[in-house]
Amino acid sequence: MIQFTAENILLIGSILIFSAIMISRAGFKFGVPVLLLYLIVGMVFGVDGIGLEFNNYGMAQFIGTVALCVILFTGGMDTKFSEIRPVLKEGITLSTLGVLLTTAFTGLFIYFLSGTPLMHGEMPVIMCFLLAAAMSSTDSATVFNILRNNKMKLKYNLQPILELESGSNDPMAYVLTVILIQCAGDLQDIGGGEEITTTAIVLNAVFTLILQLVIGSLAGYWMGKAVTWAVNHIKLNGSALYAILIVSTGFFIYSVTGLLHGNGFLAIYIAGMVIGNGKMPFKKEILKFSDTFTWLMQMGMFLTLGLLVNPKEMMHIAPLALLIGIFMVLAGRPLAVFLSLLPFRKLPFKAKAFTSWVGLKGAAPIIFAILPVVAGVPGSDNLFNIVFFITMVSMLVQGTSIPYVARKLHLDLPREAETETFGIEIPEEAGELMDHVITGSDLADGDTLKSISLPEGYRVVMISRGKDLIVPDGSVKLREGDKLLMIMGKSFEE
Repeated sequence: MIQFTAENILLIGSILIFSAIMISRAGFKFGVPVLLLYLIVGMVFGVDGIGLEFNNYGMAQFIGTVALCVILFTGGMDTKFSEIRPVLKEGITLSTLGVLLTTAFTGLFIYFLSGTPLMHGEMPVIMCFLLAAAMSSTDSATVFNILRNNKMKLKYNLQPILELESGSNDPMAYVLTVILIQCAGDLQDIGGGEEITTTAIVLNAVFTLILQLVIGSLAGYWMGKAVTWAVNHIKLNGSALYAILIVSTGFFIYSVTGLLHGNGFLAIYIAGMVIGNGKMPFKKEILKFSDTFTWLMQMGMFLTLGLLVNPKEMMHIAPLALLIGIFMVLAGRPLAVFLSLLPFRKLPFKAKAFTSWVGLKGAAPIIFAILPVVAGVPGSDNLFNIVFFITMVSMLVQGTSIPYVARKLHLDLPREAETETFGIEIPEEAGELMDHVITGSDLADGDTLKSISLPEGYRVVMISRGKDLIVPDGSVKLREGDKLLMIMGKSFEE
């Protein structure tokens, strides 16, 4: 069995990352979620595979928390207010009431199974709901990855609804998980003879829920505003320093919010939206750096979680986990979605059905399932294995079928053609880029730029001809098939 040491950790890490990148090519080609493949790579290299021994739940929780901070922060930065404003009510309802209902329905189902041969013994009611809470959210990393990498465009504003829900419901699931861990501890204290009433436990849980959400929302918004102001008034040398500064402020926001007893995940997501929708220098470069950093964090998180699990231990809970997973996909999640979206009558049945299907599990549920293990809650080892198994099934079944289901329900829209920029980038506030391929009809009145008809207000900044890039001037003769890169500058009143 291979042990982690200071001498081999860099070698092992580089091999893991290389293997994950190579196998991701197959994921993109065959439509398998890349993050699922990262999990599998981790399992292949793990204790039941090649033999890397990693069983440090605390370290896995730390790596997962850091990665979730980055994913939620950059996901918030990529979210445009203009897109989510029309669906704000739907997204927030799904991320709050939807998570609560999913936890309630799934927890009751698990409690119904308690005591059956599948359960291998009776599970306390608090553990039934703790297991449900850990799985109650849709995973932001997985949803962002699938929707954006497939470049999906959906009817009824479904894409911003799903992205807003997945980005904002992880905090709710986290709060519920933490509260139920506290309740489990309080119940143990009651069993140990301490005087704690059921009413006190419930009131404490409700107070914690409200406190976490309120402080998290306010801290995220105002610290996001403060970061936006600071970034625009601090003069740094180069875009790299601005990108690092932005990322570091995300970790600061998460940590400070936690110290204030708020929800750090909610705060960092809201702060990301505030920062991403504000003006800042080198915005495109910062977003590119954030995207690269997010991929690295996702890869590290899923590889770590794959290493952590022991596949042999999952086999005895596989039937139970499969049954719970089927209930969540076909009953628990759909019931929660349809009840939550009942007031929104403009969304047709098929849109709600698709939203129900995109209840993807991923790293977040696994990380939340680690919390009771670290807290020492009895029976939490089985809980972790159940959540891991359900996550694997969810990513394999739901993750691979999302584009297919969208087509079958006639919810997909044609993809927008991407502008070919030849590697040229301009600040967002400078204007809009557009490309155009020269046809024979364009050259009917002449073969120079002044002879052809261009869209009003656009100016040609580059010509692509085969492998050559040509800076336009009056002497350049255009040919059929040339591609023009044009810019429409924003007008400013003097």
